[in-house]
Amino acid sequence: MVEVSVFLAGLVFGSFINVCIFRLPREESVVLPGSHCFSCKRPILWYENLPLLSFLVLRGRCRSCRAPISWQYPLVEALHGFGFLFILVHFGLSLQSLIYCLFFSSLVLVTFIDLSHRIIPDVITLPGMVIGVIAASTVLPPGPVSSLTGLFLGGGLFYLVAVLSLALLKKEGMGGGDIKLIAMIGAFLGWKGMLLTIFLAALSGTVIGLSLILIQGRSRAEPIPFGPFLAMGAAISLFWESGILAWYFSFGAM
Repeated sequence: MVEVSVFLAGLVFGSFINVCIFRLPREESVVLPGSHCFSCKRPILWYENLPLLSFLVLRGRCRSCRAPISWQYPLVEALHGFGFLFILVHFGLSLQSLIYCLFFSSLVLVTFIDLSHRIIPDVITLPGMVIGVIAASTVLPPGPVSSLTGLFLGGGLFYLVAVLSLALLKKEGMGGGDIKLIAMIGAFLGWKGMLLTIFLAALSGTVIGLSLILIQGRSRAEPIPFGPFLAMGAAISLFWESGILAWYFSFGAM
């Protein structure tokens, strides 16, 4: 029953994160007003707002005006349900898992906001840095030295890239939101997890970017938000950092 409870808690928390995804970029309260249809403005009743279930029962449309509901809502809820469950299985029922659930939610939040608005709000990353350092100093494995090193090294590297890009290429190579995001990731995962995150983000970003150019004919000058790739790299590092690093360094022992 613990697994079922954690999965359901993830669905409910994912529903709240959907509210944050919509309202934070608009600088609106995430509490008031209550959930309502964006087309007809009718308040959504509690039984119409059950995670995943209501979307399926209503067939993805508002019960009143039949306006379509974005697939983002059940997707974010499902990501949280399965993400929280995977954290439980991987790290056990502990305070460490609770912190990692919050970290995971922040990565999902950043991903969907950056995809929609091309911004990463400070209200996510700045408190995240503080929480990450405190958690790493007390509960999480990296420890305070690795956490602070990851925070300043990650932010410093990205800041250096931004400065050099402006000086040499006369264009923005790294946004301020990305700089703060990698600093937050470094605070939670330490410097090793932060460097692995950058590598995975750069690799996946290059592959997907080239695919979009070849398949969709997108221009190389058209920017692609880097936040989702950093979030994906951080999630992979969270679960498999030790395994990936052990596999990588095993080649040096051959």
